[in-house]
Amino acid sequence: MKEYRVAIPQEDLYLIDFSQEGHPGVGVVNAALHNFEPKVVFGWHLTLMIEFADLIDNGMPSKEERELVDPFCDRVDSLIKGTDGNRPNALFLARLTWNETRELIWRVHDPEAADAVLQKIIEEHQFPRPFNYEMDHDPEWEKTKWHLKDVESNR
Repeated sequence: MKEYRVAIPQEDLYLIDFSQEGHPGVGVVNAALHNFEPKVVFGWHLTLMIEFADLIDNGMPSKEERELVDPFCDRVDSLIKGTDGNRPNALFLARLTWNETRELIWRVHDPEAADAVLQKIIEEHQFPRPFNYEMDHDPEWEKTKWHLKDVESNR
């Protein structure tokens, strides 16, 4: 197995506004991942999608809904990354709110550890709203292109 030296970047978050399929969206993207190397170390793309229940205009969540879902998102982020900040299991990529959903995205090192975290949350019914997740092997980070495409213009 090849070894890599990895410097974990400090998160550098920026806001994005977008429109897709006629619906407005907002998001937070981690610009620190724009030039991250070696990508292969975090070769798995994890997406978690939460379905909102209490909505306002244009499929966006109400304040009460955000107050319910945001702490869950923060907790999942912490659990997915793990407790060792110098050797996290995942790097946060983006949080997108659009069309009645919240999407959380990470780049993951060990997919089995991330899956175990999410399975435990599901088994223990520790979630405020229904969610699903998908994890794909993506060593070239093809799935990050949309999220990181405007980093330079947003700096």
